[in-house]
Amino acid sequence: MIVALTASACTALVMVYSTLKKERKERTDMEKKYTELELKIHSLELDTIKYKLNPHLFKNTLNSIQSHAYQTYYALDKLSNVLDFILYESERKFVTLKEEIEFALSLIEINRLKISPLFNLSIKNRIDESHPLYIQQLVAPLITTDLIENAFKHADLQNENAFIAIVFELKNDTFSLTVSNKISNASPLKKEKSGFGKPNLKKRLDIIYKNNYKLDQFAEGDVYISALKINLLEHKNKMLTAG
Repeated sequence: MIVALTASACTALVMVYSTLKKERKERTDMEKKYTELELKIHSLELDTIKYKLNPHLFKNTLNSIQSHAYQTYYALDKLSNVLDFILYESERKFVTLKEEIEFALSLIEINRLKISPLFNLSIKNRIDESHPLYIQQLVAPLITTDLIENAFKHADLQNENAFIAIVFELKNDTFSLTVSNKISNASPLKKEKSGFGKPNLKKRLDIIYKNNYKLDQFAEGDVYISALKINLLEHKNKMLTAG
């Protein structure tokens, strides 16, 4: 009788164990499928953002060239750099910081065509080019575009005290881009909704860098400041861990 009860108990335990194991596997499979679906949705969102961003950038670039025909050769050289990057490099998931900054500098030079030679445009490149992260593919292409374009779009270009200051920096494994400009009285930057760029930039950063970035955008009086920081080393480690 005791033997029969023991055998019955063992059988019940085996069945319970098998059921729990099956449920655990099903839960793991569900979590895996959920993660795969989430990644596909994020990929789709990124493609949508990129589709909207590229024509916007083309239009701004071409308008700059057309309005300054006397600088055609210089402008076309910079335009070629920008369009090559958009057409051929922006399809990659990541580019090197070196490539992104070269693109950003060409974009700045094209935007320079919109302003007077006397306009106070300050560009500081504090990138340590010997840093190993400088030539590793860790930067989402065109990630610098929004902050730079907004500065030229919303700066008070007619004011004698107007300025745009752009600083690139790579320090303590973190890439920083800080852009500040004097705000035009007609600028919508002080409004809650300021167009396509800002929410889509944040969405892109959230998807790609998650907790490894910080974006601050705020006004101090008549100066608007945007500061983006991306911890490239932390992002690299997350990429390696994810396989």
